Amino acid sequence: MMESPRWVTSSYSNNGGACVEVATNLAASRGVVPVRDSKMTDGPVLDVSAAAFTSFVAGVKGVS
Repeated sequence: MMESPRWVTSSYSNNGGACVEVATNLAASRGVVPVRDSKMTDGPVLDVSAAAFTSFVAGVKGVS
């Protein structure tokens, strides 16, 4: 059985409507982190490689 995405929004989100949701629970099993617009949950999903997502998060945090 395929694991379903467990969507979460960042705890830093202020619910202003300009948020994305991610499903990091699929990083280990599928090697991807799905990303979607929180306002359009039935809309398109962008699958980002787990490595690219990790690099993105590190960049946002200012970690090199």
